[in-house]
Amino acid sequence: MYVRIAQFEAPADDWDERIAEVRRRMQGDENAEMRKLVTRSMMLVDRENGRGAGLFFCDTEDDLRKVDELLNNATPPPGGGQRTSVQMYEVAVDTENPT
Repeated sequence: MYVRIAQFEAPADDWDERIAEVRRRMQGDENAEMRKLVTRSMMLVDRENGRGAGLFFCDTEDDLRKVDELLNNATPPPGGGQRTSVQMYEVAVDTENPT
């Protein structure tokens, strides 16, 4: 499994709008191709410090590269935040505690 992690900075009062827009986009028709490639996605938010991260998990490195290209060509969500970094990794260990 592979993961793309993009970090963002945005004004503290802007996160609710950004979260709603990301949810809308992930369910919209414009992301149908990406949904076929992504096995899991997350949006992490540090409201207090105006930071966030988007994580996209894919089964193959090729799928991850395609997702990276799609995201690099996408229009950013409104609100004036900016992407500060993008990194891609192979997931070496993934554990989940049973509930």
